[in-house]
Amino acid sequence: MVNYQATVLDRTFAALADPTRRALLARLDEENGISVSELARPFPVSLPAIMKHLDVLSDAGLIVRSKTGRTVTCQLKAEPMEQAMNWLAHYERYWTQQLDRLAAFLEEDPWPASPASPSSDASRPRRKKSTKPGRSRKK
Repeated sequence: MVNYQATVLDRTFAALADPTRRALLARLDEENGISVSELARPFPVSLPAIMKHLDVLSDAGLIVRSKTGRTVTCQLKAEPMEQAMNWLAHYERYWTQQLDRLAAFLEEDPWPASPASPSSDASRPRRKKSTKPGRSRKK
């Protein structure tokens, strides 16, 4: 496996695990550098709850907060997500190779028909051979 700093990835994935935090990041992607109160406005939770979410995002390095006077603004910082994407890409390559090998294996030779299969000869009703040419045997 590719060497990654485990604590950075752990914090990134833990921060991204929560839908509210993902929504906050999406909002910052649309309007980077907005105030905390403006960022919190559309969410149905209290401002202290949003502040806790922002603490988690900040600890993970996904946002940067700055204070000017009484206004705190947030900016998106995508570097930790890039590391997470690189980690995921490693496994995407692995699974793509495995699925390509499976597809190649399945396409190599057709499987023989099973006896229970309607297309196999074994499941077709057999005709009785006639004793005389051109005539069928009667029961």
